[in-house]
Amino acid sequence: MIGLGKWACSVDTMFFSGDVTLNVVDKNGEYDFEIELPGIDIPDYQVKSVEEDGNTIKAVVNIPMLGKDADLSVTFDGDTFSGFLKIPFLGKVKFKDGHKVTE
Repeated sequence: MIGLGKWACSVDTMFFSGDVTLNVVDKNGEYDFEIELPGIDIPDYQVKSVEEDGNTIKAVVNIPMLGKDADLSVTFDGDTFSGFLKIPFLGKVKFKDGHKVTE
């Protein structure tokens, strides 16, 4: 499994601008993602599928509140990453200055 651990980046959307924390975890051999947005209640979501392609994780995430799926793509390069989350009705949210968080 690639990209396990706690990561941080900046995002800029019409609804939220600021730092985001993404925790990539191994949940019984399956990927799971824990997202933290300060001051924002994140709607429920379910990871439907995950595919590894080299250093990239591509996932389809269902968001019941929207009745739609979102597409996640994150590419890891050592202690940095780049990627996006394409959310229906919101568009593509790009992850900027992605880096591993040391604990």
